[in-house]
Amino acid sequence: MVNADLLQGLTEPEAERVLALGNRIVLTSGAELFHLGDEAASIYVVARGRIRLTLPMQVRSREENVMVEERGAGQTVGWSALTPPYRFTLTASAPLESEVIALPREALTAYFGAHPETGYAVTLNLSNVIGQRL
Repeated sequence: MVNADLLQGLTEPEAERVLALGNRIVLTSGAELFHLGDEAASIYVVARGRIRLTLPMQVRSREENVMVEERGAGQTVGWSALTPPYRFTLTASAPLESEVIALPREALTAYFGAHPETGYAVTLNLSNVIGQRL
């Protein structure tokens, strides 16, 4: 997963050190990773499968979760964990069995404080991830 969009430009050993800060989570088909409004304590890299990002909307007088985008292996979801006020702005779920690497904000910020060049590279990559959505 060293080719993840969040880790572009890092050496393979440095990308592996960043990924080692996280833990792997396996999601069954239909499982929710996070919910709109929840505290965003981790950012996620999709290791396999897909993560669907949705937003609840009123459609013909009933609420539906409308898909905003879907992310696959190597892509990042949950960037709200690294942008104040640290609340998720969408709901994320797995349309099929999937696996993500959860990178806790606290561990990342501590690591970036000790390795500012890595923090800078990841921040640039994060801005690209955000820009793709917008």
